[in-house]
Amino acid sequence: MTDTTLDVVLPQTISVAARVVDAHRTYGVGGTEVHALDGVTVGFPAGMFTSIMGPSGSGKSTLMHCMAGLDTLTSGQAFVGDTDLATLSDRDRTILRRDRLGFVFQAFNLLAPLTAQENITLPADLAGRPVDREWFDTVVRTLDVADRLSHRPSQLSGGQQQRVAIARALVERPEVLFADEPTGALDSRASAELLTFLRNAVDDLNQTIVMVTHDPVAAAYTDRVVFLVDGLVVDDMTGPTHDTVLDTMKHLGR
Repeated sequence: MTDTTLDVVLPQTISVAARVVDAHRTYGVGGTEVHALDGVTVGFPAGMFTSIMGPSGSGKSTLMHCMAGLDTLTSGQAFVGDTDLATLSDRDRTILRRDRLGFVFQAFNLLAPLTAQENITLPADLAGRPVDREWFDTVVRTLDVADRLSHRPSQLSGGQQQRVAIARALVERPEVLFADEPTGALDSRASAELLTFLRNAVDDLNQTIVMVTHDPVAAAYTDRVVFLVDGLVVDDMTGPTHDTVLDTMKHLGR
């Protein structure tokens, strides 16, 4: 088991895209109190694909949601870059999520009446911002949806819909893309395609991705795996493979 204090996991020479320090998140009171996070300190470096794993109820989605400003810590600190989320008003936190972060979830969350292109540019359109066409072309080409831009969601496969959802997140050039079980609704072939595209987004577009997953196959596509149990970071693995992740998960299960 590795020491997972921030200074050990991420040397000071590495740029940190998101991090939490002594993060606690408690739900309920009295006899119903649950410590979803129980003192987590961990950072996620820029330009890296990191997965968060752990048994059901380990706190992995809570950790991601608190880092992304979708939930608030009971105590401790959460940062995006150098911005302490606790110092932001609700409005400023909303703006930070809109302007600096991207989100992909198990549900594709595409609007049925809109084409793929309209879904991809929707956040910029709502914010009244012009779309960088060169970057747009790079994203849709990398995600292999350039020939599907005129199609509506009902005309796309599940894998294609999820790639459109990722393109929608990436086209805004987020500092961090947070993905919560993005392959959960996909079959094995579509999952492999999607994970390859996420890998390419890191390698070719220098994107930072933090992904919650329960799947050792998915984790093997990433650069690093952070393992949680009972709201605590209990292991930290670089260069994961299916077998090393599976062995660690088995150990955690015991």
